[in-house]
Amino acid sequence: MSERVAVVVGAGGDLGLATAVVLTDAGFSVTAVDRTEKALDQLPDGIRRVVGDATDPAVARNVIDRIATESGPPEVLVNTLGAFRPGEAVTATPEDLRLMLDVNLGAALWLSQAVAPYMRGRGRGAIVHVSARPASEPTAGMAAYSLGKAALNHLVRILDLELRPHGIRVNAVAPQLLDTARNRAMLPPEALAHAVPSETIAHIIAFLAGDLATNISGAIVPAYGA
Repeated sequence: MSERVAVVVGAGGDLGLATAVVLTDAGFSVTAVDRTEKALDQLPDGIRRVVGDATDPAVARNVIDRIATESGPPEVLVNTLGAFRPGEAVTATPEDLRLMLDVNLGAALWLSQAVAPYMRGRGRGAIVHVSARPASEPTAGMAAYSLGKAALNHLVRILDLELRPHGIRVNAVAPQLLDTARNRAMLPPEALAHAVPSETIAHIIAFLAGDLATNISGAIVPAYGA
């Protein structure tokens, strides 16, 4: 129970996997979370695995409680969950909006609620969420997605105000596009010109979660590529 415990949610994705590895290399005892066991198959040995859907507030709380019991109170929470659905504002459906809010905002709120009591009990902690460039710069054809991520940015700033007095730092990193095999297969070269490798974003996340970022909270850190 003396280990520095980090929780990485969405660890079945490229960014979550890279972040779990980077934090493990940095000396954290990492527990990886995703919705299915299969999603966590690519994780290396030594990283604990817990299955749960963090868009459900009860599940998010149960997952964090289980990790706190089995591994110790989390010092770091990284939430890499995200969903993308394109579409214009004039054609957005209730389903589009619900999905973008449930995944891109709801999970962040429920996870932050669940982990905050453990961090307050320790008098310190770091929470890092993953936003996106369209959250700050409105982009045509991404209405529901942009709204969900913009709401996440605002949540980060609210959590900073509420939790910083308890020694808990809350930040976000905002990529434009990740350089992944899936994106390379789907997108034209011009769209990938500024894509950033998942490992690079993972190192930014690790910095925000670590001791060198002690004085940084409430930041939305852009990672838009060269």
